[in-house]
Amino acid sequence: MDVLWKLTVYLTLVLNVLSSIDSSVMGAATGRHWKWSDINSSPENNDDHLVKALPGQPEVEFKHYAGHVTVDENNGRALFYWFYEAMTLPQEKPLVLWLNGGDKILYVSGPGCSSVGYGATQEIGPFLVDTDGRGLKFNSFSWNKEANMLFLESPIGVGFSYSNTSTDYNNLGDNFTANDAYTFLHKWFLKFPSYKTRTFYIAGESYAGKYVPELAELIHDKNKDPSLYIPLKGILLGNPETSNAEDWSGMVDYAWSHAVVSDETHKTITRSCDFNSTNPWSNDACSDAVGEVLKQYKEIDIYSLYTSVCISNSLNWNDNPTQVMMKQSSKMMPRIMGGFDPCLDDYAKTFYNRLDVQKALHVSDGIKLRNWSICNNTIFDRWSDSAITVLPIYSKLIQAGLRIWVYSGDTDGRVPVLSTRYSLNALGLPITKSWRPWYHEKQVSGWYQEYAGLTFATFRGAGHAVPCFKPSESLALFSAFLFGQSLPSMRSA
Repeated sequence: MDVLWKLTVYLTLVLNVLSSIDSSVMGAATGRHWKWSDINSSPENNDDHLVKALPGQPEVEFKHYAGHVTVDENNGRALFYWFYEAMTLPQEKPLVLWLNGGDKILYVSGPGCSSVGYGATQEIGPFLVDTDGRGLKFNSFSWNKEANMLFLESPIGVGFSYSNTSTDYNNLGDNFTANDAYTFLHKWFLKFPSYKTRTFYIAGESYAGKYVPELAELIHDKNKDPSLYIPLKGILLGNPETSNAEDWSGMVDYAWSHAVVSDETHKTITRSCDFNSTNPWSNDACSDAVGEVLKQYKEIDIYSLYTSVCISNSLNWNDNPTQVMMKQSSKMMPRIMGGFDPCLDDYAKTFYNRLDVQKALHVSDGIKLRNWSICNNTIFDRWSDSAITVLPIYSKLIQAGLRIWVYSGDTDGRVPVLSTRYSLNALGLPITKSWRPWYHEKQVSGWYQEYAGLTFATFRGAGHAVPCFKPSESLALFSAFLFGQSLPSMRSA
């Protein structure tokens, strides 16, 4: 009995020690894939990537890191990231990866734009590029108020990401991008091991509507191996390219319903275009009518119908979109960011092509300048595979229990709210909370609807890059997404 009593006491002590382990660590590690090695992780080895003297940076209390992570040693392939710890309690908050896609493409969908140039320093990061491109200003509505934010320039050829092997650029496509991003995450966790067991989400906009679900599916599939486990809990998508047929149908219907094109043009498209076809442009009537839609959109900002264009860029636009489309290629149109200043792209280009900035971000020695552009026009031409639709991935991730939220600025003509509604309707999900307004600071911010496994919300008066137009509202939606809460459907008192 004495031995049995001692054994009981010993086991009790062990259980007390285990229960005292920090709840945030244990909470992230629980589940069938938890291992002792997750707690006894290696120490952080990221001091070489700590950003210490970024020119023009406002003073902040949180740390941020930037640099390259090599994803292929043999080919010398490396992706650039910029990581911001949460403003408060970073050890307790989730990790969110943000991806931008090819917002710049007008005629057909495609990749090629920088998550650092757009997401990090024009939309949701803590430092926004100032109007002269010479400094930064603090973003009071940065998403790192709620989470640790990781911005990735992907694939190679975007921003500061590169490969020393030229043939790598011939392999660019959706699958290549997803696999490199997946490898990046595991390599990044080696530098930031404390985040390996952190609750993880992926977010993005535009062509990242393809990137994000594809990467999420890859993580989900690879998680069957406990040694590769990443605690992915959900995805968040803004004005996302989702399904080609629905995206095109929504684009032309939106143009007509917002008086961009005539009744006759819309009737011709309705009669002659089969967007489910492998080559809808083989029909001349369809091609000419869609060309008219694109021609009219060249006169305004397709990403924000009711804001001014950046005149300095508008003179370079292609004069014959129909012929370009018929060649089954695309003339890359300068992206015009809407919101308060349609020339923000120019400011970002000026800022990131400064030697002192590049040195601070660990991409240059401060002597030799690396050329940085916000979008790489040649990437689309080399793109080898693009998913026709990611709706089957939505279904798979919903079945797996992941949280999926989709939002849409309702003045975007490029990936308009109609495209997203058509795509989500094609899923055939049961509605659990019917269409209703949601509120922020006592005003209607938009409308939302909850489905079994998915939430869809609109932003009233916002263009393609929603946080540029509605920074406070987008932060509120981001917070609700992270906490898994419904958007407020009543005006607060």
